[in-house]
Amino acid sequence: MKRSFARILALLMIVTIMASISVGVTAASVDTATIDFTRTGSIDIYKYDLTMANTDSTVAAMLDSYVSTGVKDTALEAIMDDGTVNNLGNGQQSYGYAIKGVEFSYLKVGDIVTYSETESDGVHRDMVLYKFNDSTDAALLSALGLSNSDAYPVVSTYAQNGYHFFTSDTLIDALSAALAYNPTAVKNALEAYMSSQNAPKMSETDAHGHTSASDLPLGLYLVVETKVPEMVVSTTKPFFVSVPMTSVNGTNATNGGEQWMYEVTLYPKNETGIPSLEKTVRSMGNIVLPVIDDPIINHNVSGTRGIPDGEFHHTATASTGDRVEYRFEDKLPVITSDATALTTWSWRDTLSKGLEYNGNQAAEEAGLLNGHYNASDVKITFYRNAAMTDKIATWTLNDATPKFSVTYGGNTSTTMDVTVLPAGLNEINTATTVYTSATATEKGYSSCYVRVEYSATLNHNADVVFGDEGNPNTVVLTWRRSNTSYYDTLVDDAHVYTYALELTKEFSDGRGVYSNVNFKIQNSTDNYWLVAEKNSDGVYYVTGRGDTEEDATVFIPNSTTGIVRINGVEDDTYIITETRTDNGYTLLRDNITVVINTAEDSNRACGIYATDVLGLMQNDPRYVTFDGYQELAHNLLTASATVDGKDVTMSALDGSVNAMVPLTIINTRGPELPRTGDNGVWMYGVVGALLIVAAGVIFYLAIRKRKNEQ
Repeated sequence: MKRSFARILALLMIVTIMASISVGVTAASVDTATIDFTRTGSIDIYKYDLTMANTDSTVAAMLDSYVSTGVKDTALEAIMDDGTVNNLGNGQQSYGYAIKGVEFSYLKVGDIVTYSETESDGVHRDMVLYKFNDSTDAALLSALGLSNSDAYPVVSTYAQNGYHFFTSDTLIDALSAALAYNPTAVKNALEAYMSSQNAPKMSETDAHGHTSASDLPLGLYLVVETKVPEMVVSTTKPFFVSVPMTSVNGTNATNGGEQWMYEVTLYPKNETGIPSLEKTVRSMGNIVLPVIDDPIINHNVSGTRGIPDGEFHHTATASTGDRVEYRFEDKLPVITSDATALTTWSWRDTLSKGLEYNGNQAAEEAGLLNGHYNASDVKITFYRNAAMTDKIATWTLNDATPKFSVTYGGNTSTTMDVTVLPAGLNEINTATTVYTSATATEKGYSSCYVRVEYSATLNHNADVVFGDEGNPNTVVLTWRRSNTSYYDTLVDDAHVYTYALELTKEFSDGRGVYSNVNFKIQNSTDNYWLVAEKNSDGVYYVTGRGDTEEDATVFIPNSTTGIVRINGVEDDTYIITETRTDNGYTLLRDNITVVINTAEDSNRACGIYATDVLGLMQNDPRYVTFDGYQELAHNLLTASATVDGKDVTMSALDGSVNAMVPLTIINTRGPELPRTGDNGVWMYGVVGALLIVAAGVIFYLAIRKRKNEQ
């Protein structure tokens, strides 16, 4: 409301000023109609953000018809700098539509001279010409497509060795034509020319977009925008300024120029924009990818989950020990000249503690990666199109001259810095494989797309977070242009979820031995058997996948509690089979089917974008409309479960809800064989013993009788 009110007042000021001028203007005096060469001049520049200003239809309409006259316009300044505070990426502030951090170089390239001669046709001509030095201004003329032959043909008595004279028409038309035909090359040539001539630099534009140069000797000046902050995508076209100059329309009047102005005020504008950033993840399990670009593998066709393995999304689920693959994808900003070239382009990636980078040798040596280690895990690919099908170039760490570096913090750190090196920045800024036309307004990989790929392993330890809390993985993109004091950031993240099963063993009479019970578990969705190891905390952590039942881990309940917990299962269907129970108890008749489902929770939107405290978020409405940046948003996952088709309430784990599927398995006593009581079975043994004794006695007596008879 305050900004709108300020703009209305400012527009009223413009109308009032224009009305008063149109009524009260008078012809200039003789003193002001000619140049006073005893004076010096000044150039004041106010720099504004055209992209941002165009988001306001009232301001956009005013700017569309506005003509800069060289005269200070306080009414315009009131509109463009209404006091609204903008927080900049480097911790500083600007106001309204002002752009802070722009540097202009200026250089006197010609003297203002009066040409007054009678030429060969007998006509005496008086005009203003600009005198150029053949030596120091040769590069400038060349950049404009001019040579000494384009100079005004002054009479021989006026000619001077080492100098040529040009009309303003020739210079203005040449600069305009050159910028129209090859703006990038001309801007670069003029920026280089200013550097070669050690041209003075104005101070960087302040929070109000203002900078100036004063006490200037009179003459023709070339002004070039030579340094910009990170948001500027296109520099102002280089321009000539005559100090002094005749007001374009008579100090804002409509009757043409009437006087020489020694204080020239200009209001150039920049277009601004930001890159884009999106991080996604997919779970690959133990899949071995084919050696092709951008494989999309889906090995979970029969699963119940909403996000199949092999597809990239902001969220994924995985079992511990699985490999998960990440991408972050950017649209590169516009690059139009050396002044808008990128000087920093880097990503800081941070994994949750439960994950480890597969390119981190220290993590491999610590036994965390389960054979997923790959020294050259990170790859960067550039594409011409948003669909990322038209590939330009691929960078790896194995390149003869690496164009990026990868640094992992600490021995088993969960941070990774991917930094584009000078050789890579040079390719991004200057490559000629994309923009080949001489009239192209962009250069290098401007407005192209880049994808960074790497993988990680979900660890099988207590660092993993189970349940709806998930394991977030954040990336921060940082970029700078020619003004390295200014930078900005974008953030995005992806989330990896994993869950647990908690089996509680009971015996119907409370007398069974828990440790005599065995379970095996099969993931029927992906057709593998769970392989796990028991950690010191007595909890099983999934570490891999078995192809056959013989490979499966035998899960044994805790001998005291009867609980067996398996941490690190993804959202799939699991078949639990009790393969052994204690003596005197019966096995379960059927297998147990557990299904873990996940779905996006519309009530839990990811809040990562609000954490971009260093600068503009990628869903900033100022840039969504005008540069086509899509507003990013994604929801977090929540889990649910069924056991044998019946809904169960998942329990929490370490403060994270919906983390474990609880189920209790009860073994009942087996039926006993029937007994015959006291005269029952025990009698058979007694009778048998008596018969044996009797047979022995009879045999003894028979032997004795035979001896007596003999």
